[in-house]
Amino acid sequence: MSKTKIQAGRRTVEVSRPEKLLFPADGISKGDLVDYYRAVAARMVPHLRGRPLMLERHPDGIEGPGFMQKEVPDHFPDWIDRAELPKEAGTVTHVLCDDRASLIYLANQGCITPHRWLSKADRPDHPDRVVFDLDPADEGFAPVRQAAHWLHELLEELSLPSLPMTTGSRGIHIIVPLDRKAPFEEVRGFARDLAEKLSSRHPDQLTTAPRKEARKGRLYLDVQRNGYAQTAVAPYAVRARAGAPIAAPMAWGELDDPALGARRWTLTMVEDLLKRDPWSNAPRGRSLAVARRRLAEI
Repeated sequence: MSKTKIQAGRRTVEVSRPEKLLFPADGISKGDLVDYYRAVAARMVPHLRGRPLMLERHPDGIEGPGFMQKEVPDHFPDWIDRAELPKEAGTVTHVLCDDRASLIYLANQGCITPHRWLSKADRPDHPDRVVFDLDPADEGFAPVRQAAHWLHELLEELSLPSLPMTTGSRGIHIIVPLDRKAPFEEVRGFARDLAEKLSSRHPDQLTTAPRKEARKGRLYLDVQRNGYAQTAVAPYAVRARAGAPIAAPMAWGELDDPALGARRWTLTMVEDLLKRDPWSNAPRGRSLAVARRRLAEI
């Protein structure tokens, strides 16, 4: 079995079978995945640090069986940080990815996509962001673009700054940084009320109906991720889809770029991806108290 060693800070991470193809149709190997995460670590790790993760692993590549993993495997080294958190009838010990070496190690384990909690392990009941997932009825991106504009406008009415991100799948995530004062129950209630308000303004184009048969071709405003132990794809994460698309942070000014799509950025475009840093001046977390009052008054 071929192996290679990568130095990451104080750690040396051994990568096994770097030549193994994880995206066979694209010729992308495990070594390519490791190199990508090594390159983006300085940007990506701050979005992961201190957060429990759910690992989307494809040890045999995206054409083989994959699985989601919450519990840290016994064979993970001691230097990988962990957080034991409550669940119904017990606890789960989650992986924390707090440095470059940890990110490289996870890639070597066939973790193509890390999904992160919306809260940190030190205050797991209090999220520091709310996420709106704009999920189109088909592969068309025009409805996503329009819905993102409408949501941005409504958030501006509430004086809530927001950060857009292509998901690498079909839609866009709109992220609102929070100050961690409100518990999940309040945050989810706010997200639900805001989504209902927006869909009532555009009932022919938007819906909050979770069941697909009830959506009738409309874009789904999904707020289900805003709950304890729920996860969302991490910024800069690779998706387990053909072409190895990336969940890429973007600026609001890029929304009308004709080249923009949910899978605009891919693993092979890492140099171009890192030339831009649209979240470099990300806003501080805001309180929901004033925004809730304003939403009720609209």
